[in-house]
Amino acid sequence: MDKFRMVFQFLQSNQESFMNGICGIMALASAQLYSAFDFNCPCLPRYNMAYGLGVLLVPPLILFLLGFVLNNNVSMLAEEWRRPRGQRGKDAAVLRYMFCSMAQRAMIAPAVWVSVTLLDGKCITCAFCTALPVETLGNASHHGLSEREVKRVLARIPCKDIYDGQELVANEVAVRYLRCISQALGWCFVLLMTTLAFLVRSLRPCFTQAAFLKSRYWSHYIDIERKLFDETCTEHARSFAKVCIQQFFQGMSTDLAAAHCHPPIKAPTDAEEASEKLLGITDRGTMNTALKSWHTCKPPLHLHPAGPHSSNGWAGEWQPPTQPSPQPPT
Repeated sequence: MDKFRMVFQFLQSNQESFMNGICGIMALASAQLYSAFDFNCPCLPRYNMAYGLGVLLVPPLILFLLGFVLNNNVSMLAEEWRRPRGQRGKDAAVLRYMFCSMAQRAMIAPAVWVSVTLLDGKCITCAFCTALPVETLGNASHHGLSEREVKRVLARIPCKDIYDGQELVANEVAVRYLRCISQALGWCFVLLMTTLAFLVRSLRPCFTQAAFLKSRYWSHYIDIERKLFDETCTEHARSFAKVCIQQFFQGMSTDLAAAHCHPPIKAPTDAEEASEKLLGITDRGTMNTALKSWHTCKPPLHLHPAGPHSSNGWAGEWQPPTQPSPQPPT
């Protein structure tokens, strides 16, 4: 159990590197998934485009959402966006920075899928085979076929075994033409994604360095604050349970000693140490109030010097500090 806890703490302390690794694994998995995918074009005029564009666009959307699901910061972003302002305001720039950071990682796997799909060419061939320029690539006379019959014949281009329109346009010519267009679109997409990634990662901090550093700092602060709060709550819950159990067994020992005239067993010495970690919050109602206060009015980001402990405002309505009244001139 301790080994799993150490692994979990390591992943928490290296969350950014871990998420980058997860996104890289998802990108490789998307490429392998497409390679193992059995693409079967329906070869019907009404369904070719829906099937081809569906394979091209639906899996990237699923991978994009999956990238958000696997990111632990999604819940942190939602909590920060939905929480009341309380004593601490919300900075929209920090929320945008957090969302953009997650979106950049989540876009890696969808971009790989779209790139591999376009470079392969099967989806574009299936989706747009009915729009093939027959006048340029094949027989313009159509041999007396109606427009509907021509589309029916062209829809079978991806299915070489059932294609029966060699007199209209050669299957190899049509496939090469559509695959060439698909690969051109694929390389353009790769160039576009690479350029955007370069601009986002390299040029944006150069133009807004101060705002970028501020947003990144407070984004890290929110993440670390949440982790420390969870650790503190875990430690408090552990101490609370420990003291509660020890008091139960101490009460049982006292009752048994009274019934059998035996001296009560002395409580363990570590109970006092656990009681100190409770920080005065020793009942369920107070703990619930403290947790609610953390959500509704987090403490302001202004550290006060060492001195008397200042209230967080959860025991009652928080009031701003009063200003001293001006003294009349002498």
